[in-house]
Amino acid sequence: MSESRRGWRPMRSHRGTRPLPRWWPLPVCALLGTVAGGVYGLARPAEYTATSYVVVTPTGKSDPATALGFAQAYGRVATQVAVIGDAQAWAGVPADTIRRNVQTATSPDAPMIAITGTSERPGEAADIANAVARALTVNGEHTEASTGVRLVQFSRAARPVDPSSASASLTALVGGCAGGLAGGLILLVRPKRREPAPVPAPALPAGTPYGGPR
Repeated sequence: MSESRRGWRPMRSHRGTRPLPRWWPLPVCALLGTVAGGVYGLARPAEYTATSYVVVTPTGKSDPATALGFAQAYGRVATQVAVIGDAQAWAGVPADTIRRNVQTATSPDAPMIAITGTSERPGEAADIANAVARALTVNGEHTEASTGVRLVQFSRAARPVDPSSASASLTALVGGCAGGLAGGLILLVRPKRREPAPVPAPALPAGTPYGGPR
């Protein structure tokens, strides 16, 4: 009886290392995105922006609607070669630099043109905006007789004090959100893990008690 008991032993479950939870890509990707965004914000040079405004006014031969239409047209030509070529002498930077770092915007309700200069140096950003605005008004004077409108620099761009580029904390936050989104997408596309099938207990002869033959 003792030998039969010694021959039959209940099976023991062997547990290895605990597997990682299925949602582990979410915090890992969010952490990596936060670190990458913070490093990018610290490594990227700060940028400054300054804006100058030019207003288009009608002369005695035109009406306000005409001035509004010409404001849209002059807003498009403000970044063209003719205007930028004149602006480089006043800004003190090459024309290619002005072309890359100047933007214009117009309003459908007001005959005004916003000219924004961007640079890593605050003084240069203001110089670019003011130089393009001055060159645009000079070009407008040459065509005033035919267009019936006059371009006037409404306000000069001031030297910016604070950078307009995103801070390191903001880029870290954006990177963390992007990383979390990437981790969520990984969870959606990855196949589900299959659980191992349970091992059945050994079959015993009919009429044999659970403790084994006695």
